[in-house]
Amino acid sequence: MTFKRLSEYFHILENTTARNQMTEILADLFKEAKSGEIGKIVFLLQGRVAPLYDAVEFGLADKMVIRAIADSLKADGGEVTKAFKGSGDLGITVEKLKGNCKTKKDLSVGEVFEILSQTAKAGGAGSQETKIQLLGKLIVDLDPLSTRYLVRIPVAKLRLGFSDMTILDALSWMRTGSKELRPEIEKAYNVRPDLGFIAETVKNSGEKSFENIEPRVGIPVLMARAERMGSGEEIIEKIGRCAVEPKFDGFRLQGHKKGDKVKLISRNLEDVTAMYPDIVAGIREQVKAKEAILEGEAVAYNPQTGEYLPFQETVQRKRKYNIEAKAKEIPLKLFAFELLYKEGRNLLLSVYEERRKELEKIIEKGEVILVAQEEVVDRAKRLEVIFQDAVSRGLEGVMAKKLDGIYRAGSRDFNWIKYKRSYAGKLNDTVDSVVMGYDFGQGKRTAFGIGDFLIGVYDEKQEKYVSIAKIGTGLTDREWKEIKKRSDRLKTKVKPKNYEVDKIMDCDIWIEPEIVVEIRADEITRSPVHTAGRIMGPSKSGSAVEVKEAGLALRFPRLEKFRDDKKPTDATTLSELWKMLQRQMKK
Repeated sequence: MTFKRLSEYFHILENTTARNQMTEILADLFKEAKSGEIGKIVFLLQGRVAPLYDAVEFGLADKMVIRAIADSLKADGGEVTKAFKGSGDLGITVEKLKGNCKTKKDLSVGEVFEILSQTAKAGGAGSQETKIQLLGKLIVDLDPLSTRYLVRIPVAKLRLGFSDMTILDALSWMRTGSKELRPEIEKAYNVRPDLGFIAETVKNSGEKSFENIEPRVGIPVLMARAERMGSGEEIIEKIGRCAVEPKFDGFRLQGHKKGDKVKLISRNLEDVTAMYPDIVAGIREQVKAKEAILEGEAVAYNPQTGEYLPFQETVQRKRKYNIEAKAKEIPLKLFAFELLYKEGRNLLLSVYEERRKELEKIIEKGEVILVAQEEVVDRAKRLEVIFQDAVSRGLEGVMAKKLDGIYRAGSRDFNWIKYKRSYAGKLNDTVDSVVMGYDFGQGKRTAFGIGDFLIGVYDEKQEKYVSIAKIGTGLTDREWKEIKKRSDRLKTKVKPKNYEVDKIMDCDIWIEPEIVVEIRADEITRSPVHTAGRIMGPSKSGSAVEVKEAGLALRFPRLEKFRDDKKPTDATTLSELWKMLQRQMKK
């Protein structure tokens, strides 16, 4: 397939908003693609040249792309910058400039992918010039429409408006003309989150090949998630006799060990090995297995008192500079609670009791890696005692695990249940939300350039972010400055396609869905202007569309903390918000 043909598909997708239509368009693309290029096409659809867990980034800022455009098209850099400021889109800018130039070659997807890979992997002295020259060469060779999508890839602004899950739906549609294979494809993806590999597998081998997809050391397994409940009685009634562990307020890590080599993966698939040398050394020394994949919660502690520190201090360890000094100032312990793979054996389908025994066998006593404490209970009263004890020690609460439950990679079910202190009161838990945009400040916050910001949750059925609140109070000056700084890196000229927002809630500045914040509120309430769960329908006269059922919103929301350890799709979902409302109504 030529890159020109792929760009035609990009163009159709960019102008399509209905998810089912996108699925069918992608399925047609995948059918047309050859078996050796479908994986590359899927990566390009993600705006990448490698899986999400592979730290291959382009490292190209807008200014560098402007230089590549100007140099390759013999244009004035100032004029290119002016055109970019006018359109707000490097793709539109280069397409217009390229319109009067001849196309030199009709490059294949494979050829463009290879040059983009070279661009991303270029490093060392002179690498910026190399990146500019490689991108410029492609701009010269490709037709105008192709250059629109080409330059959007390295600056992560393809904006096609669909998620990885739509790609999985499309792979099923390619094979069967329906979404019936999606559950099986998704299970495989959760164990091997490499969309290129999954696409090649579906294209070449079909659904039966999924049976052979197992964990592999060095490739992350998407982490299992827990359901929520608000009392020990509910938990025992739901899963019976269970193991109860403390729930620490840290960040989750997946450790991969092969011989002396250790790799650490965060919840959002980021390779964070270099950030936590103390955890790496602990796994290397204390985990007595040649090959293993384990999970745990990293928590900071005061080296003088041994006291565990709150999340706000733990998260300071997430850094790229002065790592060794910070490791001494704020050391970490990893409370291991899961073992997914050991010495060639896949443990995902083993019951929890067996996984726990194997975990205890391979971890030697030491200072850094500790096996999370657990107690097996069958009485609600005892579970409540453990919960209250955990809260009194400053912990978040407890995690209850079904003794015969398997490890559900990437999924949320009742094999794990979290019971946090915030569930015990009217607040009904904090909500992990995505920042969608902001409005300019007034009064004191004029200096910050931000007066309030819009937040939303993820509607997994629509694959869209739906609004639940605008927050204009409760932040410190430092937090206002921080959220403005983060947001401005993600600004977009138009509202993203995967946002469902009422016009009344429109923002002065829209941003791409990337920032996840933990929000506390007094309660969940109903609001006709917020779109989470809102139902629209024709008016009585049939001449307009009106609100038939008001959406869900947060009352008196305030920022708790930034959740840099979570991806936007890991934020609270609409279905979870409904469950939280149900628990709130029972109180």
